[in-house]
Amino acid sequence: MKRKSLTFLEKKVMYGLIRYSELGDGEIISILDVKPSSFYSIKRRLFNMGILRSLYIPMVNKIGGELLAVIHSNFNPVIPLEERVKATKKAIEISEEIFLSIGERDKGFSLSFSRDYTNIGKINDVRTETFGRLGLFDKEYPLEVIFPFDISRIERFFDYSRLLARSFGLEHADGKKFWFVGRENCAMNEKEKKVLLGLIEEPFLNSTNLAKKISISRNTVNKIKNDLIERDLIRRIVIPNLDKLGFEILAFYHIKYNPNKPPNQDDLKKLETDSTIFLANRKFETVMISAYPTYQDYKEDKMEKIRYLKERDLITLDPLIRKYMFNKMRIIKDFDFSSIARKLLYH
Repeated sequence: MKRKSLTFLEKKVMYGLIRYSELGDGEIISILDVKPSSFYSIKRRLFNMGILRSLYIPMVNKIGGELLAVIHSNFNPVIPLEERVKATKKAIEISEEIFLSIGERDKGFSLSFSRDYTNIGKINDVRTETFGRLGLFDKEYPLEVIFPFDISRIERFFDYSRLLARSFGLEHADGKKFWFVGRENCAMNEKEKKVLLGLIEEPFLNSTNLAKKISISRNTVNKIKNDLIERDLIRRIVIPNLDKLGFEILAFYHIKYNPNKPPNQDDLKKLETDSTIFLANRKFETVMISAYPTYQDYKEDKMEKIRYLKERDLITLDPLIRKYMFNKMRIIKDFDFSSIARKLLYH
């Protein structure tokens, strides 16, 4: 897809909307020091063109969720992608736990939340049975990486601000916030549950329309929404359509560390480059998702990571790295957080 041509002001506003997604428009305007009329015009245009969209993310660790699971696989390239998608949508992607699934003809990965490993195990059993029956496996079973919230660090969760700052030539104001820290079960009444699910399912609705949809007064919706944010039960993010911005590659990294030399914080900071949009760590394992404007950017970043890991003796085996092309990959399940939130709240 041809890269959308953006003015400097459009890039600045886009960056601000992503970097300061939890702030109100007035605060973002003040930080960016732009005219309100220009800001609102650009914001409306970016969302209407599908270049930006907003999401509300439930803090599943506070409503009964225990872990984040990452599953990745190689597939038999002889089987067409559409045939695989048709089969997996009916048997696998229907699972409430899976919130994101991406595939190409010969590979794929998915991310899930769950209240326990049992549910993830059931999904994997169905996945293995389905893939085996259809002859989809290449040489190995799907690989899983489990990140229990109590012993893991979700350091970036689809944060595109650094990536775009670098791509747009803007100064980045970093303020990394960890995700899904620890576990607790926060009590919620029925109205709070309805507002939380309403925000997740309809992130574009204003308070008036959301109130009509869920049959709760607008004032109550606003009060509960602010309380959910204050209690860190929900967070708002803004994500760009990288394909429309002309990015070429999404890269998936799975790194298993040397058991005699796990990485320290300085090592992890070195591996987490500006291209990183997702990063989950355990003591001996990391999963990272990065995005690149060009193949050359991908190649340089990948080689620098491998060089650093080997020089520091942090790995005994090469990391597993899979390259996805935006113009070839298929988003099979696209940031569906409502299904798992509803399951955790009501089942």
